[in-house]
Amino acid sequence: MRAVKLVAVTGGAALLAAAVAAAAIGVGGDTGTAAAQRTPPATAKVVRTTLTETKTVDGTLGFGDTATVTGRGQGTITWLPSPGATITRGHAVYSADAHRVPLLYGGTPLYRVLQNGVEGRDVKLLEENLAKLGYDGFTVDDEFTSATREAVEQWQDDLGLAVTGRVEPGDVVVHDGRLRVAELKTALGAQASGPLLTYTGATREVTVALDVADRHLVRKGLKATVELPDGATVRGTVTGIGKVATETTTQNDTTTTIEVVISVRDDRRLRTYDTAPVEVTIVSARRENVLAVPVGALVALAEGGYGVQVVEGPATRYVPVKTGMFADGDVEVTGADEDATVVVPK
Repeated sequence: MRAVKLVAVTGGAALLAAAVAAAAIGVGGDTGTAAAQRTPPATAKVVRTTLTETKTVDGTLGFGDTATVTGRGQGTITWLPSPGATITRGHAVYSADAHRVPLLYGGTPLYRVLQNGVEGRDVKLLEENLAKLGYDGFTVDDEFTSATREAVEQWQDDLGLAVTGRVEPGDVVVHDGRLRVAELKTALGAQASGPLLTYTGATREVTVALDVADRHLVRKGLKATVELPDGATVRGTVTGIGKVATETTTQNDTTTTIEVVISVRDDRRLRTYDTAPVEVTIVSARRENVLAVPVGALVALAEGGYGVQVVEGPATRYVPVKTGMFADGDVEVTGADEDATVVVPK
């Protein structure tokens, strides 16, 4: 991955020192008025605006981490999905001996036989999926009852499976949502044992290796803009921030990063790529309805702090200001009047 590029202007003593005039200017009281002088070399208005601090980093568009579907040695593979296919709740992930093995949504794979009298969260997972698939007559809870068995039998009959009224671990594949087939690990006619295929989630996401020094700039829920290789952009949201730092050494440079995950909205422009290098612009801070001037308008005052040189007709005066957020060459100021004209030295 390429090095991180910082495009945001951030506050700090070093930035102020570089931005303001080299010579300190004494105000001599609350304000000072300079003698009439020739037209300033450049001016700007004190404007009310929204300042947005952004950071642009390199990332990789993909579908996230892969996982593997493993067969339990039951029969012969008679159907497999195509790589890139998206599988939803209730549909087959693969077939063995012409029996479909469907996908259920959940966070925990089945580890025991679910049948009448069994209780637990895995029972609730099964019942939630049956309800979502349109089966009823039972209460969605953690108890497998005779009503649950009847729903399971109806489901099995609809799938063309042996009607047993119970569900064994190898009868289904459990994932936390839609899955996308990444790669087939077996072929038709092979035994339904060992790795059968790998898959990812079906939601597009971007992974970014973010320098740990910039960790404070991101948090879950921050909005981001993802630029694709062809220049098109799509919107995204920070959904994950890693807690494990990774150190990478390139020649004489060592970088320590954490992984940041950004989910992107489904967009037809994404369909051109399965994976791709992208640039991500994250909005790390935002200040609305503030007064701002160009950073170059700041001057250092002899008595400390900063000010701006306000133009009033043929004369100017220095007005002390308190600085706030810096972004895109502008700085938030308090103490200057809105729409006032300030000098911006060349």
